[in-house]
Amino acid sequence: ADLFDGIVMAEQRFHGEGYQEGLAEGSHAGMAEGRRYGALQGARISSEIGCYLGFALTWHCLLQKCTDEKNSKKIRALGSLIGMIQKFPYEDPTYDKLQEDLEKIRGKFKQVCSMLNIQSDFRMDTEKSSLTF
Repeated sequence: ADLFDGIVMAEQRFHGEGYQEGLAEGSHAGMAEGRRYGALQGARISSEIGCYLGFALTWHCLLQKCTDEKNSKKIRALGSLIGMIQKFPYEDPTYDKLQEDLEKIRGKFKQVCSMLNIQSDFRMDTEKSSLTF
């Protein structure tokens, strides 16, 4: 009876072992792919926000010399953008409002660009590895 049991149950046993091996290998491959994808997306977001910050700090510095009312509104908007960027949670990938805050920063950036009469079309040109507006 034991001999026939081993033969009859072999398919089920091999199926179970194969499933466990496949699950372990798939989990490992999924984790590696997830890390690569997360690092790529994090780099893109960091590059975008870094560009916004550099833009805002530069314009803020340039407009400090002008004291009329029109420029003071621009300076306040730039200060607001800088503050939003500085509060952005770079170190917390589990932050639940990450996308929401990123959209707010993008919106503020577009508002500032409109105030400065600058086209706000941010994109990364991956072939030339440069930022264009």
